[in-house]
Amino acid sequence: MLILLPPSEGKSAPRTGRPVDLTALSHPALHPGRGRVLDSLVALCAGPDRDRARQVLGLSPGQDGELDRNARLPAAPAQPAGRVYTGVLYDALGLGTLPVPARTRARRSVLVCSGLWGAVRLDDRIPAYRCAIGTNLPGVGGLAAYWRGLLDPVLTEAAGGGPVLDLRSSGYAAMWRPSGRLAERTVTVRVLHEQVVAGVLRRSVVSHFNKASKGRLVRDLLLAGATPRSAGRLVEALRDLGYTVEEQPVVAGRPRQLDLVVAEL
Repeated sequence: MLILLPPSEGKSAPRTGRPVDLTALSHPALHPGRGRVLDSLVALCAGPDRDRARQVLGLSPGQDGELDRNARLPAAPAQPAGRVYTGVLYDALGLGTLPVPARTRARRSVLVCSGLWGAVRLDDRIPAYRCAIGTNLPGVGGLAAYWRGLLDPVLTEAAGGGPVLDLRSSGYAAMWRPSGRLAERTVTVRVLHEQVVAGVLRRSVVSHFNKASKGRLVRDLLLAGATPRSAGRLVEALRDLGYTVEEQPVVAGRPRQLDLVVAEL
């Protein structure tokens, strides 16, 4: 099973560690693409036109520290991505508190899609950075479109013959969309909050706090040692773990869409 996650906007900046080595990151086919994005980002942030850099990255003058950090990326300390990425989803996932077998499964099955790196494993060593998927970098263009063709063969190979649990947000989902039979083995998840309002049971789509539900879901799958061999078995595994999931009608050649219904956020 391949699990796709988005990165976090907030990151924990490593204080120690060797700088990133692009040639040591997993999926070396992405190495040239990563180098091009990194070079463009560093040149933009190290250049004299800080107003332009802020505009491209969507930053305010009060966030110039992010520009300085990006300008130093090639020499910045790096640590495993699973430590660098923080925020609601990664807090709920709690990689550092998983027992060793579950952490091993996480390293083997989880890929984080990134506007800067394309896709990284949790043990790939990276520095903290600021480069959202909606960024349009000079000489590179829109990052979702840039990565789409580069990621297709890499993620198709990473998926193998098993199911794909795609928990990416919409911007990062645009980096790669599975097609054909692989799409039919892919499961996407929408989180619905179910609560009683004025005596009526209502459901609403969860935006920000859906990340916590997705983090807990991945944690539970890893702790259970679930190894589903198909999208249908993945749905069964989630139900066996006590999750309330409802399937949308299956469409040939399209990912299976699940509604994860939660009473608490």
